[in-house]
Amino acid sequence: MSYIGSWSGGKDSYFACYRAICRGYDISYLVNFISKKYKRVSFHGTESKLIQLQAEALGLPLLQKETTGNGYEQEFKEAVRSLISKGIKGMIFGDIYLQEHKDWVERVCGELGIEAVEPLWGEEPERILLDFINRGFEAIIVSAKVDLFGEEWIGRKIDRDFFNYLKENSIDICGENGEYHTLVVDGPMFKKKIRITEKKSITREGYWFLDTVEYSLQNFTEPARL
Repeated sequence: MSYIGSWSGGKDSYFACYRAICRGYDISYLVNFISKKYKRVSFHGTESKLIQLQAEALGLPLLQKETTGNGYEQEFKEAVRSLISKGIKGMIFGDIYLQEHKDWVERVCGELGIEAVEPLWGEEPERILLDFINRGFEAIIVSAKVDLFGEEWIGRKIDRDFFNYLKENSIDICGENGEYHTLVVDGPMFKKKIRITEKKSITREGYWFLDTVEYSLQNFTEPARL
């Protein structure tokens, strides 16, 4: 039996899948939802093509579906239901402590007849982010609230300096309430690295967004890591 990774392209969905694989779960598909209006990952603002590059870098098939605000739950169910016939047992999510999110995925997965798996649930956020950094994952900041972050943070790597900034300014360490969002470009499980060669920042609705211009996949000289 195999599992689906609920995929935003950010650190939490990625780290949840990594933890699940380390515990013996077989992830056969990634499912990603993008805004029908903007053609980008909702809230994150990540271009749909970058999510496709991530899936290619990981060597995993991707189901990418456009969604609307009002029809999200039905569209979510349709996407997941299309994979259940392929032997899917459950779905991996990256929630940490927001109970309403966990309640939603458990209800929806229950209605679909599959298991909801939450590898990060209940863990201390500081421990999660430091573990993510220490294990060699590389993620960049792709969106952030303008009242909490300056433009200089957009496109920067998640590292100890960023962790310290969050601590010093009493910002939610993992950005669980949408304070910031990320894109993983390298790390364990990657067979190739995403290289962003040109970028710019834009603002919209109280957020900075990384508006990428040019990007590519870069081969490694060493074997894929896990």
